[in-house]
Amino acid sequence: MTLNGNFQLRFARPSDCDTLFALIAALAEYEKLSDAVTGNASALKEHLFGSTRYAEVIVAEHTGQIIGFALFFHNYSTFLTKPGIYIEDIFVLPEYRRQGVGKAMLQKVAQIAVERNCGRLEWSVLDWNEPAMQFYLSMGASILNEWRICRVTEKNITNLAQLQQQEN
Repeated sequence: MTLNGNFQLRFARPSDCDTLFALIAALAEYEKLSDAVTGNASALKEHLFGSTRYAEVIVAEHTGQIIGFALFFHNYSTFLTKPGIYIEDIFVLPEYRRQGVGKAMLQKVAQIAVERNCGRLEWSVLDWNEPAMQFYLSMGASILNEWRICRVTEKNITNLAQLQQQEN
């Protein structure tokens, strides 16, 4: 499908959460991580629009249909003593790729980072996703090979939290 620049970017609304969660499932399928999806649209809605807002979302919309999203949140750089923005996911439906949608969403989040005086804009990319890496490099990103992501998941967070209690 050819967009000819005919799409809009906007912040997500609570009514978008079912569609956003379907896009998250599509992203997981693309990344070969469908089995890792254990959440749901209700939890997403609570975390995006509840009393504590953990993240924000920009959506790309074409003729009333959401065709992509960028979910992001603030982090902090102690070295820069400035806030930053971390993009957790950026995704465009396959039939709308290579038409400027991803670029526009990345630019929008960069504009938000500038408006909020952020020192960094960061995200991760899977090491096999060569098209994404080439796209990010073309947008001025650096791929930091010397850094590795450390992750503790739900069950192990509980175990880690209990370690200190056991040692005392």
